[in-house]
Amino acid sequence: MSAHVDPDDLAPDDSAPDDISPDEAADAWDAPLVGPADLSSPPSGRSIRRYTAAAANQRSGASIGQLLNDVYYAAISMAIGIGMALGIAGTLREALPKPPAGGVDAGLSLPSLVTVMVVGLAGILLSLAGRLGPVGAGGAEAAWWLPLPVDRRGLLRPASRRLPLLAAGAGAVVVALFDTGLLAADDPARVVRAALGAALGAAVVVLAAGVGQTLLVTRRATALVGDLVLAAAPLLALAGALAGWTLDVLPVAPAWLLGVLAAVAALLAWTLDRRLDRIPSRSLRESGSVANHAVGAVVSLDSRELGRALTDGAARTRRRRSVRFRGVSGAPAALVVADVMVLLRSTRHLVQIAVAALVPVLVALVPQLAGPVGFLIAVLLGGYVAMTATGEGARRAEMAPVLDRLLPLPAGQVRRWRMVVPGVVMLLWSIVAFGAVGVWAGDLPTWLALGIASAPVWAGAAIRSAYRPAPDWAGPLVSTPMGALPTGVASVLSRGPDVVILGMIPVAIAILLGSVLPVLLLVQMVLSVIVVAVSSASRTMMDRMNDALGQDSAQPTGAVRR
Repeated sequence: MSAHVDPDDLAPDDSAPDDISPDEAADAWDAPLVGPADLSSPPSGRSIRRYTAAAANQRSGASIGQLLNDVYYAAISMAIGIGMALGIAGTLREALPKPPAGGVDAGLSLPSLVTVMVVGLAGILLSLAGRLGPVGAGGAEAAWWLPLPVDRRGLLRPASRRLPLLAAGAGAVVVALFDTGLLAADDPARVVRAALGAALGAAVVVLAAGVGQTLLVTRRATALVGDLVLAAAPLLALAGALAGWTLDVLPVAPAWLLGVLAAVAALLAWTLDRRLDRIPSRSLRESGSVANHAVGAVVSLDSRELGRALTDGAARTRRRRSVRFRGVSGAPAALVVADVMVLLRSTRHLVQIAVAALVPVLVALVPQLAGPVGFLIAVLLGGYVAMTATGEGARRAEMAPVLDRLLPLPAGQVRRWRMVVPGVVMLLWSIVAFGAVGVWAGDLPTWLALGIASAPVWAGAAIRSAYRPAPDWAGPLVSTPMGALPTGVASVLSRGPDVVILGMIPVAIAILLGSVLPVLLLVQMVLSVIVVAVSSASRTMMDRMNDALGQDSAQPTGAVRR
C-alpha cells in the first residue's frame, strides 16, 4: 500500500533545484513514498499453499521411507480393524435366532432395522459436518493464510475436499460391514453397489453442509438438522413396525440412481469450490479451531475433550433470555440446577438420551433380535450412550472447578449431588428400556424394579468417568496406532466403564436367564450402593496407596514415624 502526497496541500520547497521541469516535479510528487516500486500481481493461493507445504516438509526431517512406513502401519491397522468388525458381526449373526420361515408378521425385520440405522448415521454425519465446519482453517493456516491478499479458493480447496472424502470412505466401510457381516450378503457385486451408494450419499450430505456454509448458514442450524434426522430415525422404525413395513434385504441403489448421486455430488463439489471465497473469515477460524480441538482429543484418546469440542462447536454464543433461579436456596440446589441447565441447553445430548432409550424398544420389535443376546447388547450399549450424555455438567466442573470450590461443600458431597441429574435421567431411561425387556419376558413389574435398582450404577459411572484424572504424559510412552501414548492410559479410560461392568452383573445374569430372581434384585441394590460410594470418593484407594508409598520413601533414615 503506497502513500501519495498532493502538492497543492504543501508549501513550495525553496531548497529544490531550479532546473527541474514542471512535469518532472509532478512525477516526483506521484511517486510512492512507502512500499516497493514493482506492483506486480500477488501469487495464487495454490502456490502459497504448495510453498508452505514444501517448507514444512523440508524442516520436518521425515524421509520417504518413514512416510511409507506410516502409510503401511495405518493400512494394516485399518485392515485389522475391519477384520475384527467382520468377526464380531458374524459372531453376533450366528448368536441371533433364525428369522421366521413365513417372514415377519409383526414388528420389523433385521434389514428394515439396518436401513433405519443407516438413516440415523446420515443424521450423525450431518451433525458432525455442521459442528466441524465442514470447511475451516485453524491454527497456523488461519493466522498466516487468511490475511494474505490472494484468492482463498486455492488456499481452502484441500480443506473443502478432506471431510467429504473421509465421510465417503467411512460410509462405504460401515454399510459394507452391515451388509456382509450382519445381513450375510453373499453377492460381491451387490455389496460393492451398496458401498458405492453409501459413499456417494455420505459425500452428498457433507458437500451440502459445505454449500450451506458458503450461504452463511450457521453451524448450529446444520448440526440441529442432523440431530433432528437422528431423532427421526427410531420414530421411523416405530411407525414402520405399526404400519407393517418390512424389508427382506438392505435396499441397494440401482445403476441409474448411482449415476444421479454421482452427478449431484459433482455439482455440489463444483458449487462449493466456486463459492469458497465467500465463506467469512470468522466462520473459517471457528470451524478450524473446533476441528483441531476434536482431532487433538481423538489422538490423545480423551473422550471428555472430544465431547466439549462437539458440544461447544455448535453452542449458541448469546442467550436469548435469562432465567431467574428463584428455587436455588443453597449450595446443593445450585449444583443440581446448574447441571439441569447444562443438559437442557445441549440439544445433542437430549437427542442422544432419547435415541438410546428407544434402542431396547426397537430390539423388542425385531423378532430376530428379541432374545437374551440382543437385549443384553441393547441395554448395555444404550445405557452407556445415555449415561455419557448426562454427565456434561460434571465434565465441565472437572475442567473448570470454580463452582465446586466456591461452594461450602466437601468434595465427596459435591460429587454425590452431581449424581442427582444423571440418576434421575437414567431412572427414566431404565423405565423405558427395562419396560421393553419386561414386556418381552412377560413380567413387567419385576423388570421395572430391577431397572430402578440399577439406575444408581449409571449415575455413579457418569460421575466417576467425568472426574477421572488426565493421563500422565511425563511417564514412559508406548507406541500405538494412535501414536505415542502413556502407559497408564488404559487405566484412566477404564474409570467409569469399570463400575458399569461390576454393577451390571445382576442385570446381565437376569437378561441371559430371562427372569429376575429375588437374589439378583438384592445383589443389584447392594452393588448400586457400592458403586455410588466408590464414585463419590474424591480419591481412589490406589491414589492413597501411592501417597503412602511416597511418604515412606520421603521419610529420612532413622526417623521415627508417629
